[in-house]
Amino acid sequence: MKLKYTLLVTALASTTLHAEVNISGFASMTGGQVLSGSGVPQFGLEPTFLADYPIVSAYKEDLSFSPESLIGLQISSDLGEGLSVTGQIVARGANDYDAEFEWAYASYEINDNWTFQVGKKRLPLFYYSDFYDVGYAYVWMRAPADNYTWQIFNYEGANLLYSGAIGDWGISANVYTGREDDTENKLLSEFFFQTPTREIWEDILGGVLQLSYDWLELRVTHMRYTNKRFRNGEPELWNGSDSRDGKFYGLAANADFGNVFILSEFNRLDLDGDLDTYMISAGYRFDTVTPYIMYSNFEQKDGDDPEKHDTRAIGVRWDFHPSAAFKVQYDKVEDDSTALAVAGDSESLTFGIDLVF
Repeated sequence: MKLKYTLLVTALASTTLHAEVNISGFASMTGGQVLSGSGVPQFGLEPTFLADYPIVSAYKEDLSFSPESLIGLQISSDLGEGLSVTGQIVARGANDYDAEFEWAYASYEINDNWTFQVGKKRLPLFYYSDFYDVGYAYVWMRAPADNYTWQIFNYEGANLLYSGAIGDWGISANVYTGREDDTENKLLSEFFFQTPTREIWEDILGGVLQLSYDWLELRVTHMRYTNKRFRNGEPELWNGSDSRDGKFYGLAANADFGNVFILSEFNRLDLDGDLDTYMISAGYRFDTVTPYIMYSNFEQKDGDDPEKHDTRAIGVRWDFHPSAAFKVQYDKVEDDSTALAVAGDSESLTFGIDLVF
């Protein structure tokens, strides 16, 4: 597999005489550990801080630098006349630094406002989805895990982008469709079910609308899909059916007044009942140093013993270099679930450097 990546990069580099090839990158070198925690005794889970759900970036009581460290390369080539191609390769410590393609898509610029894309991309459910792996792009150590919990985060399909303005309002929109078939989903296979689990999201159809005006930014999103799942090769049934339909709704509202900023995001998943998540964060920029606080919450509304957990975080970001930032963050997680307990209560400390190049 690694040989294929090498051959691809070599092939792309060899086309520089015919097309302009741009290479950029990002990296996070992060360490951390659980200071105290309950674990989940009924599941045999030791004290754990699950920092990233889809990647299963889990810290234990011993100091570790693997769970969230990563390095990524983005390669793009402008083929002229509005046509371009983009690929992104990411190697994660949580996956033993095995490099994998996260993005691979072609774009055609129809005109100054409209762009058509096809291929493999990040599923744009959340405000930070498109740059989720680029830690330098946001203030915290990570996007709040209670919000960004879903097991599927990429899709293969097509989308239509719009970018323009109405008066003083900037407008961007994205309509997309496709599917994703994860033959051995990491979150479900390794953490929740601990058995080989194939997760399928098909008939995906969604849209995103983002508005910006001076200090205010708003983003609304909606997606529908059909979910199928196989555990140990056998289809999972929900009320006698091997599929179920989900509807996702999201709203993000951000206010940036220069030194002071407030960030928020609210999401609902209608899938066999309502599942609500939200986060709110605030900070103050003192030149290159930015202290911040954050609260996030996850709550499944239905059932006698629903999944429910929240996180309180406080941290500092220091932009010590034009392309790099040092961060340190303390997280306190309270897991109020029993049968659906995720990782139990925990207090943890993480730190690291995010950079772009």
